[in-house]
Amino acid sequence: MNEITKSTDTYFVGHPKGLVTLFLTEMWERMSYYGMRGLLVLFMTREIVDGGMNMSAPEAMAIYGIYGASVYFLCVPGGWVADKLFGAQRTVLYGAIIITLGHYVLAIPYDKTFFLGLVLVSIGTGLLKPNISTIVGELYKPGDLRIDSGYTIFYMSINIGSMLGFLVCGYLGEKVGWHWGFGAAGVGMTFGVLQYIFTRKDLGNAGKESKLSENEDQTRYLTIFKWTSAVLGLIVITGFFGFWTIEPALLNQLLVNLIFIVALAYFVYLFFFAGLNQTEKNNIKMLLLLFFGSVLFWAGFDQGGSSLNLFAKDYTDLFIFGWEMPATFLQVANPLMVVIFAPFFASFWIYLGKRNLDPDTPQKFALGCFLMAIGFFVIIFGVEAALENEKAGVRFLLITYLFHTLGELCLSPVGLSATAKYSPSRYRGQMMGIWFLSSSLAAGLAGLLASKSLESGLPSMPGLFNQIIIALVVVGILLLVANKFVKATPLDNEK
Repeated sequence: MNEITKSTDTYFVGHPKGLVTLFLTEMWERMSYYGMRGLLVLFMTREIVDGGMNMSAPEAMAIYGIYGASVYFLCVPGGWVADKLFGAQRTVLYGAIIITLGHYVLAIPYDKTFFLGLVLVSIGTGLLKPNISTIVGELYKPGDLRIDSGYTIFYMSINIGSMLGFLVCGYLGEKVGWHWGFGAAGVGMTFGVLQYIFTRKDLGNAGKESKLSENEDQTRYLTIFKWTSAVLGLIVITGFFGFWTIEPALLNQLLVNLIFIVALAYFVYLFFFAGLNQTEKNNIKMLLLLFFGSVLFWAGFDQGGSSLNLFAKDYTDLFIFGWEMPATFLQVANPLMVVIFAPFFASFWIYLGKRNLDPDTPQKFALGCFLMAIGFFVIIFGVEAALENEKAGVRFLLITYLFHTLGELCLSPVGLSATAKYSPSRYRGQMMGIWFLSSSLAAGLAGLLASKSLESGLPSMPGLFNQIIIALVVVGILLLVANKFVKATPLDNEK
């Protein structure tokens, strides 16, 4: 085993030195992603005279859902590419470069390049996102109590980056020009690529090689990759030149159905046809349970960039001392709260673990769902205030984001850690892709829900939020019940 993975490596606040490289790479990638994402719906729904695309809210929400679903759906082939072809380290680099190009394309003020930029960012994120998280897990030895804490620290990078994105890209996009905001995302990603190249050596052998078994032929996988890339390129090029179009709402629905079928089929394959032993199958049961909990949680959470974002822009009083702040600034609340509370959660999990009091992963997921439900309960009062007074105070969104953040800290870093600990070694990259596939399915569902929530304007929001609350509470209870019957065992991180 490489020296970098030994427990004596405590270079970065008690964690391996390679965590610095991954921390900074993820920070810049999330700065570009969230900075651009915060502008998407606002840009698409603004009138042409305001520099926007003059789309209806339901159409913009559908496109937002398609984009979010595509980003995370492509994490599945992204994990496969790392496992079978290039290894996680190189795949992360390739993905980062493609993301950078995508943001610079988005900066071009032309409708067709806007959609091309979204495609490039989606592909690049699919390559980078699952594999950088996989490398984090491979920095630790099996049974290392620091791993949950390490993922929580890594999760802080996501939120530091998103804060930078919402502030820098949000201000430039709303106050200077939409494409200035998109261009700033590209500059941030450029910093991420450069620092990854210069500090990649600190990762040692973590994620360096592919995970082929002895009887697998990499040449066949390379052929599949080349043909798939060619077909995808042909689809993108023909769409760019207008040879085909599709209704966004229909595509969003089709994508949700496809993602659900792919996820279900993959779990069936793993359980019945992958040759796993009983311990590994038990772990797959656990990961399936967490998958469904994650889908519902993120479907609610993603309202922050869609319905809640428009609520902030159009129905919230944004004036402070006579200055109207950008609506995207309110989204800084979530990552800022994560940065504040993440160290406490990281320490708390270790504290409980040393005393054998650490809650099981499904219990943490259930708590996350309950906290998310409380957040939506609060924003319903905000909607009622806006219906009565035309504008609601910012306190409603801030309190909502507080409960959503606490729920996120119970679920997201813990889910990443569980995927790294419980996945069979030869499927670890793909399983990290499956974890992000839950976010893909959630993003698609969020787009569908948000588009319906605005069909009749503001009055339709409380009904949507009540449905989300009920679903979250039911799933939280089911997670608590299922935890008594489904148990998992951490597996070796070795290749």
